[in-house]
Amino acid sequence: MVRLMLVLAPIMCIMGGIGVSCVLTTYMRNIETDSVVKSKKKSDSSYPIKSEIATVMVTIMAIFLTTFIFHCTWVTSEAYSSPSIVLAARGHDGGRIIFDDFREAYQWLKFNTPEDAKIMSWWDYGYQITAMANRTILVDNNTWNNTHISRVGQAMASPEEHSYKIMRELDVDYVLVIFGGLSGYSSDDINKFLWMIRIGGSTPEGAHIKEKDYYTNTGEYKVDKDAAKAMRESLMYKMCYYRFGEVMTEQGKPAGYDRVRSQEIGTKDFELDVLDEAFTSEHWIVRIYKVKDLDNRGTK
Repeated sequence: MVRLMLVLAPIMCIMGGIGVSCVLTTYMRNIETDSVVKSKKKSDSSYPIKSEIATVMVTIMAIFLTTFIFHCTWVTSEAYSSPSIVLAARGHDGGRIIFDDFREAYQWLKFNTPEDAKIMSWWDYGYQITAMANRTILVDNNTWNNTHISRVGQAMASPEEHSYKIMRELDVDYVLVIFGGLSGYSSDDINKFLWMIRIGGSTPEGAHIKEKDYYTNTGEYKVDKDAAKAMRESLMYKMCYYRFGEVMTEQGKPAGYDRVRSQEIGTKDFELDVLDEAFTSEHWIVRIYKVKDLDNRGTK
């Protein structure tokens, strides 16, 4: 969306300027001085308050443009004046809370993993991992090969056994996921998971992945006790909610309460068979897992 705004902003500014100019030109012509009003009052009886209406419209337009300036200044200061890897929120007391989990995780990757380590994550974070952690990633914002992206989606959407084979095939060392259930960060991988499922199932290798299998019997996308079996057994679900069932997120809510989905997770007590938890950031936004070297399950 940021890229679309950058491309379309000049065009929209020009079109908006033309529109405002036409409106002002039309009504400015109808604003008359007192001497002109007296001389035309009799001849313009069909539109007796033309000047007054024009004045009101020009005033409204001026107020609108002034308000828009203040609005743009506010949006710029709140939304666009900090890098996307540093998140900010307001606490209950109105104070500003900074979430620096992304930088924290990328620094951990940079200094605690081999230089040739390969990181698997969804493509959204590819550029950041490459630039800040200096590690090889599988897909990023410039990946055009849909089959390659599909394989990552299949690994995320499949049960552990199947995912492990894909990760070995792709020579993956670490897997990174973004999780907002503790902090309330809504742009996490569980909310993006349906796209991984759709893209993962769009190629012949992912024929076993069907979107309907990840919905409840009533057609809902849920993570609580009613969550679909395919959802609960997927690698993405397990990576995000590993050990989360032990955590209290809000007062008066049960352990394992997901603040983004407003649901208590349905599966709490489980272990990971093919991954080891390597790092979890302070607010649990970034979670990194190391792929186990299980020789009895196949080699790279």
